[in-house]
Amino acid sequence: MTTPMGNQVSFITLGVDDLERAVTFYRDILGFETRGIVGADKPNGAVAFFKMQAGLRLALWPRASIAIEHGLPLGVPDPAGMMLAHNVGTAEQVDEIFEHLRSHQITILREPAPFSWGGYGGVFADPDGHLWEVVWNPHLSEL
Repeated sequence: MTTPMGNQVSFITLGVDDLERAVTFYRDILGFETRGIVGADKPNGAVAFFKMQAGLRLALWPRASIAIEHGLPLGVPDPAGMMLAHNVGTAEQVDEIFEHLRSHQITILREPAPFSWGGYGGVFADPDGHLWEVVWNPHLSEL
């Protein structure tokens, strides 16, 4: 059965506590391209967008603004509530990325190592605690 939304995601929005710090991390350390913070002239409008693969954008938006705009209580962040993944073509590429992250003193939660299912990868956290898995998955084409 097809739903009106299909199976497409256009934006992934991460709530952050310090927008400038988050933009610096994603732009300067991870190398994501952005035009910087936009919408700061509007109440709760400051946000930064990063172009990802075709049709997908990553947005960084202050958690307080998300809470106000959507009538939600501002709760305690739960890093285990979601994890983003960056798949690469080889285990060596995983190691190269983690070498880069270590050189910037990024919080590494799981050093690169083999997974029980046959892949290889590790996990790091951005400044707001969002988890990123960098993984080589030899079974990716089967998923």
